[in-house]
Amino acid sequence: MVKSRNIIATPPGATIREQLEDRGMKQKELAVRMGMSEKHISQIINGEVRLTPETAEKLEMVLGIPASFWNKLESIYEEKLAKAKVENEMDEDKEIAKKFPYKEMAKNKWVPEARTAEEKVINLRKFFEVANLTITENPTITNIACRRLNEGKNGDTALIAWAQQARIVARNVNTQPINMKRLMDIIPTIREMTLQNPENFCPVLQSILASCGIALIFLPHIGGSFLHGATFLNGNKIVIGITVRGKDADRFWFSLFHEIGHILRGHINQLSGTSEKDESDADKFAMDTLIPPEAFNNFVLHSNFNVATISRFATEIKIAPGIVVGRLQKENYIPYNWYNDLKEKYELKQ
Repeated sequence: MVKSRNIIATPPGATIREQLEDRGMKQKELAVRMGMSEKHISQIINGEVRLTPETAEKLEMVLGIPASFWNKLESIYEEKLAKAKVENEMDEDKEIAKKFPYKEMAKNKWVPEARTAEEKVINLRKFFEVANLTITENPTITNIACRRLNEGKNGDTALIAWAQQARIVARNVNTQPINMKRLMDIIPTIREMTLQNPENFCPVLQSILASCGIALIFLPHIGGSFLHGATFLNGNKIVIGITVRGKDADRFWFSLFHEIGHILRGHINQLSGTSEKDESDADKFAMDTLIPPEAFNNFVLHSNFNVATISRFATEIKIAPGIVVGRLQKENYIPYNWYNDLKEKYELKQ
């Protein structure tokens, strides 16, 4: 017997059991009379296997009840079983759906507006391309390398939603086969773009990454995810997703090189996700790529931080001064409210 909120599905075996009790017949005797194993008869009675038309014919001979009756009972049971399963899955998915930032997703037009909890579940299933929302918790769905600053209550579901939208958008991005050597070779070219305007560097950046087998996607930030960027393998391409809302240039470039670090260090496509060491390695790659360690160490050795010295150092290493400011703030050489006028704000187009 299977129950849901509104349905009870009772297998034909319950009726067989009643007939046996009325006749004082044991399951073992029924099995012998029907020429079937006792185990199979037990499975039929407990609803573990289907009551087939062939079995229905045998029941008619042994119990004197028409095969059509047994076939109809099995049909009704299977219909109710399917409905109960759907109803139970819907109830379970309604609870899971509450964890997703549906309003933000709808605002960004990732999913349609929903008037009922059922509509929300159906829309989320279609968005994630899963039969039920419990599947979104499967590690093979969420093997994402990412950079985020904090862990929110529903941070994982927000991240999963954000990454799925990146997957969907990336399908329309044409890329060449994945080429790690080329990616390593173009790092200096990408670094030079820190001095350019986003309107100029974005299309070029997306194009050269596509030539390495990487689809670079810009998406809005989703509340609760604390996400700056994420990377994952999707079919025959790698997807890098970067958040776009009011982003400081230094955070943008750090996030981008952090994700590239994950790729070059082989951190993507891990079922268990990235480890703390993976994240630390990707951070170091981003820091060292943007500002060479020796140059930075020599600069901070003098501890003379002002607009002139920061700008001069940035010019010497050919990088935007806001990136130097961000690094000094991050490592507590200067307070977070110093020299923010040197930081450029990006509003990247999706």
